Amino acid sequence: MRHKLKIAGWILIGAMAGALTTVSLQTVARGSLAPLPLEELQQLASVFGMIKTDYVEPVDEKKLISDAISGMVSGLDPHSQYFDKKSYKEFREGTTGRFVGVGIEITQEDGLVKVVSPIEGTPAYRAGIKPNDLITKIDNTAVKGLSLSDAVKKMRGQPNTKVTLTIFRKDESRTFTVTLTREEIQTKSVRGKVIEPGYAWIRISQFQERTVDEFVSKAEEIYKQDPNLKGLVLDLRNDPGGLLDSAVAISAAFLPPNVTVVSTKGQLPESNFTYKASPEFYQRGSGADSLKGLPAGLKTVPLVVLVNEGTASASEIVSGALQDYKRATIMGAQTFGKGSVQTVRPLGPDTALKITTARYYTPSGRSIQAKGIVPDVMVDETAKGNLFAALTTRESDLAHHLSSGQGPETKDPAREKARDEARKELELEMLKPQSEQKVPELGSAKDFQLAQALNELKGLPVLVSKTMVERAPEKKDN
Repeated sequence: MRHKLKIAGWILIGAMAGALTTVSLQTVARGSLAPLPLEELQQLASVFGMIKTDYVEPVDEKKLISDAISGMVSGLDPHSQYFDKKSYKEFREGTTGRFVGVGIEITQEDGLVKVVSPIEGTPAYRAGIKPNDLITKIDNTAVKGLSLSDAVKKMRGQPNTKVTLTIFRKDESRTFTVTLTREEIQTKSVRGKVIEPGYAWIRISQFQERTVDEFVSKAEEIYKQDPNLKGLVLDLRNDPGGLLDSAVAISAAFLPPNVTVVSTKGQLPESNFTYKASPEFYQRGSGADSLKGLPAGLKTVPLVVLVNEGTASASEIVSGALQDYKRATIMGAQTFGKGSVQTVRPLGPDTALKITTARYYTPSGRSIQAKGIVPDVMVDETAKGNLFAALTTRESDLAHHLSSGQGPETKDPAREKARDEARKELELEMLKPQSEQKVPELGSAKDFQLAQALNELKGLPVLVSKTMVERAPEKKDN
């Protein structure tokens, strides 16, 4: 059993290309290789030689080879990827929830970087940086015109190095600088609280290495505060996925022992596997069961799972398992539809290949690839509906996306019409003052979907969407 679990080589299930993916822990060695196409390989070598000798200026050989590998892999599907040294490091940071930086959650506003929140205990938190502060410069680089990802890269770096931020604090009408020393930051993937007596909310933003421990800790905290919990909302909205074993563990927290959580099927014998709600399928190392300290009430407490178009991959595994066993009511919008498995195989100490090796299936045998999980109860994002949901990119929108493997896909002409209407609505929305554009924070008193989830748990009327219907899968070009 342990041997079978180890062969899957960093199994990943992530959201979109470049998003977080699901990982197991070792490398697959394929028993045999198909004969190599020698003529085509000779052509590849000829092209390499011509570029080296004939191109207008010298080209780095390593870059040529790296680009060739990247092109070969990128033509497969949106989730297969060649990791060079830099991207491999970023990938590993994403799955551990650790990175070196200053510790702030940020967004963009009017071309500047806006602080959403400093992470408690980090350099930014200790320096007194506050929510809504605007970062105008990073060291000597003006932020205006930088993409958010470029701004993030400039604030990250090596441990114990310094970065100077120029801050504009609106409510004090002043600009000041602060010099921070970068350090390893550990992000939290689980939040939660008792919303009102008898009812609680737990949100998982992504499935990382520490997610299970954080979930157990939060559940214990909630039950200590309210031992007689009558209902729980598990919030997986905008959760892009993450580690497969963490998703299996969270599913196991609510399900009976040893039932099937998810199965995978692919070309390799090792890709055909079934994961169950049992410690040997999710426990890392030889330690005690990480779910052992969970309150017993979690197995039976009435449960609603909130999902939306951004719920992908590992979070779809959890949603699908809880739905198949009728353990929870799934509410919200149809999910992203990323139902393929990627395996990361190291090519050396600093590079690796992430390649799609299987599709995954819910306990009842459903493939959600390019389709997603259809909620039991469809609920709009706000009381005014889902003005911009049609603009959300889903698996079926991605070029070269893998088909579901369960029959043909059909085109949904209503989708493009809805997108055109949503684009017009968005243009009008952007003309409004910034304060009126804000989407209510998840878990806040203004969170419409959360309010409907609570109504469901209490047996009160739920404002079901009048416009959302199950979407037809997009047709895949052959």
